[in-house]
Amino acid sequence: MRLDHRVLRPGSRHVVAGLAVTALALALLPATVTSADVRAAPAPAASRPPLAGKVVGIDPGHNGLNYTSPAFLARKVWNGREWEGCDTTGTQTAGGYTEARFNWNVAVYLRADLIRMGARVVMTRTGNHGLGPCVDTRSRILNRAHANVSIDIHADYGPLSGRGFTVLEPVADGPNNKVIGSSRRFGRDVHAMMLRDTAFRVSNYYGRDGYISRNDLAGLNLTTMPKVLIETGNMRNAADAALLVSPKVQRAVAAALAAAITRFLAGH
Repeated sequence: MRLDHRVLRPGSRHVVAGLAVTALALALLPATVTSADVRAAPAPAASRPPLAGKVVGIDPGHNGLNYTSPAFLARKVWNGREWEGCDTTGTQTAGGYTEARFNWNVAVYLRADLIRMGARVVMTRTGNHGLGPCVDTRSRILNRAHANVSIDIHADYGPLSGRGFTVLEPVADGPNNKVIGSSRRFGRDVHAMMLRDTAFRVSNYYGRDGYISRNDLAGLNLTTMPKVLIETGNMRNAADAALLVSPKVQRAVAAALAAAITRFLAGH
């Protein structure tokens, strides 16, 4: 996701040959996850769920059909500091597995985990077969929901040799001034749980020790609740891509994010 101004389409020059995930292997992968595929288990009746009464926002970056409408993507929106495009297509692996699909699948698994723990969950999109919404609208959806905390889910387009995750944190920019400190605390929880619960290590090519501050993203500039963005791994790297397309790994990422959200909201 980091190279936000790249518009990638199936067959574009950004699809890198030689990835371990072959077209045959990709064809054998499960279809995009839907809410019907992931049922939230009922909370234990004997105890109060840990997230009861909490509202959590999830923004799965991009959308599955963004590539079909360059005009939609090119619309200019105010991100709190400057004008930027409405959205991008996101990136993809050399085998054609899209970032939008990865983001959505992790979000669906995370939503189920959070509901099981008693939270009310607000998502910025309802599936992976549409356009947008624009990045400023995504922020407004979560702000209007008065979420207690939110997470933006992405995967990155980095150098072929680059691996690992990065937590993107906001810079004070007006609307987000009151949540800079709490966002950074939440970012520490996301960082810790990604290391504890997933196979991803900190990025060796982006940010410093798995963190970077960004002042050019609407999702972080316009937020009024604690929020960070996670670049989970590098889709251009063969080893990271093999992890990112795995449903087992996607579930592990969702579980790590759920643990980070629970830890943050508990004040640990």
